[in-house]
Amino acid sequence: MEPEEERLRQLVFGAEDELLEKLEESNEEQAQESSSDSEEENESRLQLPAKRKAVWEDEDDEEEEQIDMTHRFRKDFKKSDAESTMSKQKLQQRLKEQFQRAMGGTPSWAEKSVKKSKKKGDDDDDDDDEDEDDEDDELLKKTGNYVGSSESLPKGIIKLKRCLNANSVNPCEDRLSTVQFHPSAQVVMTAGLDRTISLFQVDGKTNPKIQSIHLERFPVNKACFTANGEQVVATGMKNKLFYIYDMIEGKVIPVPWVRGLNEQRVKEFEVSPDGEFLLLTGSSGYLHLMTMKTREVVRSLKINGNVCATAFTGDGSKIFSSSDEGEVYIWDVKSSKFVSRFVDEGCVRGTSLAVSRDGLYVACGSQSGVVNIYSQKTCLQESSPKPLKAVMNLLTPATSLRFNPNSEILAIASRAEDEANRLVHIPSFTVFSNFPLFRKKAIYRPHCLDFSPNSGFYSVANNKGHAVLFRLLHYKDF
Repeated sequence: MEPEEERLRQLVFGAEDELLEKLEESNEEQAQESSSDSEEENESRLQLPAKRKAVWEDEDDEEEEQIDMTHRFRKDFKKSDAESTMSKQKLQQRLKEQFQRAMGGTPSWAEKSVKKSKKKGDDDDDDDDEDEDDEDDELLKKTGNYVGSSESLPKGIIKLKRCLNANSVNPCEDRLSTVQFHPSAQVVMTAGLDRTISLFQVDGKTNPKIQSIHLERFPVNKACFTANGEQVVATGMKNKLFYIYDMIEGKVIPVPWVRGLNEQRVKEFEVSPDGEFLLLTGSSGYLHLMTMKTREVVRSLKINGNVCATAFTGDGSKIFSSSDEGEVYIWDVKSSKFVSRFVDEGCVRGTSLAVSRDGLYVACGSQSGVVNIYSQKTCLQESSPKPLKAVMNLLTPATSLRFNPNSEILAIASRAEDEANRLVHIPSFTVFSNFPLFRKKAIYRPHCLDFSPNSGFYSVANNKGHAVLFRLLHYKDF
């Protein structure tokens, strides 16, 4: 084709090949442009907005907050006395560790790395594991209380409620010196300086009065049930006269003198667990063992200093006596022989004494308010026993100590200060943090403490003439 004809053909029909090539090139350029645009849009969407700069910074924000660990609710989380403060993060870790210990370790379902080890090919070897998993699955399908109540008393917080005063029907008109639960019946006895001994039925709601006896010109210093619960022994404030109230016959028997007793005044005494003897506290360090059957002194014991407290062991075979010089003497009842003696650690003047019924513990109170708790076995075997725990929650003389029947609680009190009453958990030897904890005074000055036979109730005789009553909810029986 001649050049002139080719030029005319391109003018009329156009260049098809070049046109197609140009169209393909333009499509590729548009595709590249659109893809680059989408990539830029995606990148712009993924980019986070720039963080705004603070106008000013507080240096205190970077410091870790320190928590005061001396608070009574946080003492259990301390591992040593040096940890007076702790960072918030460390305290949270301690709380987590304590929870895991209480739960018996981290449960398997909370472990991220734990996986089911079942495989289809291991059916024959893992039948027992499959049965356990089936039980676990069945357990998780239901709701309800699968955890029963613990038989032992937990420490920390004690579950209790305030009841109507035990003697609310007939309160004492003066200081109440004694409150004691009957050893077998659901009855409580109160006695005080108003010369009255009263018996009440304990139900926690109305506490009806059973009987009251009035002793003419005889303010009662102490009253106590005999071991069988059929009689009440009461001593006065000024002389050696004491009364025996026989509840079966309904008689009040005065005992003006006791054969072999050369004392001007008898105020304190203890009844032996077998009911055979009455241990009378005399003057100048003398103790007199009187038989309840013939009412005569069969033995007299002597310690250095003055006797400030006495107690029989749970089986009645030994006598513990504390002197005002801080020494504790141990005697054998049958032979009247001296067994052992030890100095109450850190005690300058002894004030009170208590022995647990199960033969495990001995508690000694002092003028400073410190209560030392010892192992009874160690006290019998060693001349210088070390206390298991020194309880320092009282700031005034520890005048009253009492173990509950199963030795899970030690009640300590001081009559020198209002609300000076604490309950110590055994065997952790820690004080329950929620007792006493009331908006207004309830206990006032405690003079006598006692637990019911199965620890269901706890009562405190105070200077206002009331027998304050508490229901310990952990214990189901009276």
